[in-house]
Amino acid sequence: MTRRQERNVVRTGSTARRLTVLFAAAALLSLSGGQLWAQGCILARSPEQGGLPTGEGGVLEPGHFQITVGERHQFSYQHYVGDVYQEYRAQDHTQVENRINLLTMNLTYQWTPRISLEIDMPWLFATRKSQNSPIKYAASGLGDTILGANVWIRNPEHGPRNNLSLGLGVLIPSGNDDVQNTYDSNTSGVGAPVEVTAPVDYSIQPGNGGWGMVMQWSGYERLNKSLTFYSDGDYIATQGGTNGVQRGATLSTTQPLNNYVAISDQYLLEAGVEVPINKVKGLSATFGPRDEGVPAYNLFPNSNDGFRRPGFAVTAGPGGQYVHGHNILTAGIYKAVHRDRTSSYPDSVYHTHGDAAFAQYVWLASWTHRF
Repeated sequence: MTRRQERNVVRTGSTARRLTVLFAAAALLSLSGGQLWAQGCILARSPEQGGLPTGEGGVLEPGHFQITVGERHQFSYQHYVGDVYQEYRAQDHTQVENRINLLTMNLTYQWTPRISLEIDMPWLFATRKSQNSPIKYAASGLGDTILGANVWIRNPEHGPRNNLSLGLGVLIPSGNDDVQNTYDSNTSGVGAPVEVTAPVDYSIQPGNGGWGMVMQWSGYERLNKSLTFYSDGDYIATQGGTNGVQRGATLSTTQPLNNYVAISDQYLLEAGVEVPINKVKGLSATFGPRDEGVPAYNLFPNSNDGFRRPGFAVTAGPGGQYVHGHNILTAGIYKAVHRDRTSSYPDSVYHTHGDAAFAQYVWLASWTHRF
């Protein structure tokens, strides 16, 4: 959830070269895995930025800690097959509605000027409901924990006008991937209740069910005294296979690859510009796009069996950062500009193409305290 960045000025030719390198790195990260961490019926579990080190807060000093508490909210209800909006779902009142609130806590220790250590722990609060059904599913709990280390390529104490941070970590399957609800499956309103206990849909499960390797990076370039370019991203490469959670009451004989939930990769890629608001000390504005999603195929050559809703969402919007003393507040609102539910491996085997619900907006906010 926390990521660091900074930026600075260089001559036109040098700036162009460095920006080319940053954009190329972003492109490589985006292409390397297919696509992870979109929204709604697609998982949304990526750590979020907790403040830009290019602002007045600067880079965390060696020997110091910072704690960041973040909130992500989204309401997903618009269905897509590929990049085609399924308008008939709204007309027929069969839309599936996911409400996601992801609360994250990140603790970072700056070990040396260049090396930091972090732990990221999310808590999920989510519900899922179909418009044409009175049944409402709910899940909450601790998600999967990330332990990681990050290193600045250049020593930030020397005040570089640009820098790049690279990080590696491990995703620990600490979240429950088998939250179950008991509900009345007799929705006719006639006759006796029929109680059923079953796992909720995997899109609102707190855990993914497997181990993963986290690769993350962030970079910045100060274009001039009032404009900074930043970019960051992460990719979680999982062990693959399935987590053993059965999706239906009975096992399918016609589509056995979809009987159990897949352990899937995920990614996040974002970029933008930061502009200080000179009239308010410590305040800066940001604007830029985000791309997050779930790839159809995992990065490592392991099993892609199991049910998943792969796809990605590109959003864009404004944000802001305010620094006061040892505290940093950030917020952003991102509107979807492109959504695509891609074809999964089982889809390709069975010549099908499922759909997924996406959000129109993603709301982000965080508070960081340094000590």
